[in-house]
Amino acid sequence: MHTQHLRTRAQFQALLAQPATARTAHFALHRLPAAAMAEGSASAALFAPPGTLWIGAMVPKRWARRAVTRNAIRRQIYAVADQFTPPLDAGAHLVRLRAAFAPAQFPSAASPALKRAVRAELQQLFAKLRP
Repeated sequence: MHTQHLRTRAQFQALLAQPATARTAHFALHRLPAAAMAEGSASAALFAPPGTLWIGAMVPKRWARRAVTRNAIRRQIYAVADQFTPPLDAGAHLVRLRAAFAPAQFPSAASPALKRAVRAELQQLFAKLRP
């Protein structure tokens, strides 16, 4: 399945209006199922073509001060979503960083340890979507 990235403010706002489907210590996942994006709905125009997997990453400066860290986390979100087995269902998914990773534990802005911790937590987050 081809993956699209969320790009517009309206797409992000449509997903943030949904309650968080899954949470971990640092992340929250907002989801809009493919059924909610059917023809004739308000979100159908935002997420065309139907039946596509949409992924968005929201990493606020408040929780990750350095751009290097924000970009590393964002890259991990997209990589884990692409490689997750079994693949995520069609629909729109927004992963939002909701707490900072402890700078004392991860002093380097883009350390391998931070990337491993982010990847492990994202895998837990996506696993919570499975019944």
